[in-house]
Amino acid sequence: MFSEKANKIFQDVIEKYHIINTVDQPFTNVYDKDSNLLEHLLYRKCWIDTVQWHYEDIIRDPQIDPVAALKLKRQIDASNQDRTDMVEFIDSYFLDKYKDVTAKPDATINTESPAWGIDRLSILALKIYHMNEEATRTDASDAHRAACQKKLDVLLEQRVDLSTAIDTLLDDISKGDKYMKVYKQMKMYNDDELNPVLRSQK
Repeated sequence: MFSEKANKIFQDVIEKYHIINTVDQPFTNVYDKDSNLLEHLLYRKCWIDTVQWHYEDIIRDPQIDPVAALKLKRQIDASNQDRTDMVEFIDSYFLDKYKDVTAKPDATINTESPAWGIDRLSILALKIYHMNEEATRTDASDAHRAACQKKLDVLLEQRVDLSTAIDTLLDDISKGDKYMKVYKQMKMYNDDELNPVLRSQK
């Protein structure tokens, strides 16, 4: 199943990141773009999410230098754009894969595209990894670990449900029971023609 592959890749990415565990470490994609395009995209997508997860930790430091915080905010903005771009690349992969499928007359559209479901699955992998850290942290109280274990149990159940939903959606698309229709995000705040503040600086 697709979700089994995706979850394995996401776990590999997160574990790889935490070997060095710093946001400025170099990135190397272990999958070749030409021979393993989908795996290449999934690996890159989760790496972006993992780095951004830690950006969000850093910027919440109440003692952070304001200049450093502004720089980090710009990095988070760029990361968000990369994240959106990768979602669109993944959807483009599926659009191409199923381009010859004829939708049935009663086919319906899903509330989100496959890649936006995959986006949530990647973030969920990060939640599970870090909640497990908290549930097993030896310097935390028993109450803290127990509370985090309960949350972890819910996250693990959520991953099963989301994985099943994504696999079902892809299967339905492949059979023509559902069809894909992808809308570009059209984010405005990074565009110097659409953001009035940026436009005024030109």
